[in-house]
Amino acid sequence: MSRLTRTRTFAVLAALGLAAGCSSAPEVDTSTPVVREASGQASPAAGSPFWVDPASPAARQVQQWERQGRADEARLLKRIADRPAALWPAGDNPEPDIEAAATAAAREGRTAVFVAYNIPHRDCGQHSAGGARDADAYQQWIERFAQAIGDSKALVVLEPDAVAHIVDGCTPGEYHGEREQLLAEAIVRLKRQPHTKVYLDAGNPAWVLESGKLVERLKRAGIANADGFALNVANFQPDETTKKYGRRLSQDLGGKHFVVDTSRNGNGPLNGDPSQVWCNPPGRALGTPPTTDTGDPLVDAYLWIKRPGESDGQCRGGPAAGQWWADYALGLARNSRA
Repeated sequence: MSRLTRTRTFAVLAALGLAAGCSSAPEVDTSTPVVREASGQASPAAGSPFWVDPASPAARQVQQWERQGRADEARLLKRIADRPAALWPAGDNPEPDIEAAATAAAREGRTAVFVAYNIPHRDCGQHSAGGARDADAYQQWIERFAQAIGDSKALVVLEPDAVAHIVDGCTPGEYHGEREQLLAEAIVRLKRQPHTKVYLDAGNPAWVLESGKLVERLKRAGIANADGFALNVANFQPDETTKKYGRRLSQDLGGKHFVVDTSRNGNGPLNGDPSQVWCNPPGRALGTPPTTDTGDPLVDAYLWIKRPGESDGQCRGGPAAGQWWADYALGLARNSRA
């Protein structure tokens, strides 16, 4: 089962004249900004049209390790820092983060990737509990989110876990109808932005094992108006397993396309108790770098939706959910086949 994090990341560039900050563990010295030109020394991997955040926790960690003479480790961590990952705007005021990232991406002719993760009663009160206080607050938040994107090119992954938590019963029944309506309205609002694509989250193959159980709920949540659905967010299922699952779901949804989170699935999932293996599992690796060159007509992109190196929660020695964890990030990079 997927368990998600919410991270406040200020995706800004010195060239824009804005301050940069991030949610990070004390190991990263956030008092010294990452200085890179707007043209981006952090170039996306070949075949990726997505924007790289040069002020990410990974980029700051690279800079700090370079200053400390830890050149080999810094070089490994560039496998994360130099690749695009989604931004998760947090709090009641998402506009500054979104506007800064969208503006920077537009300057480079690239697409910014965002996660909208603020649905009321989020994560059933678990590691990533929270979200908007009620339906009205959520509608206002989505309105601000959409306005901040403006005319820039953006890809939005909408509300990880929200639909799957309806299907698995984690979200109480009295919230189901409201949640589906809020998701459907969010899709319509976000799609009013001229260059925004929206993918509604649909869990992962190890969560709702029978994909058909998601179909009716996704339809009620407005999937018809979205560009498609997202799979494997913050999880570790292999590409082929996820694509097989996605094809079945797509067939039941009239041929909808999908995107796959490959941020940490390079070694697949950890074996063991499904209720435990999702949280900071050891021995994992970065997966396929973000790209739209997927070789599959139904898969619009491989994305790093979960930001590699940010903790799933306080398990296995990790910091709070969403906090940067340099040692775990280094393990992901070291174990990858890049």
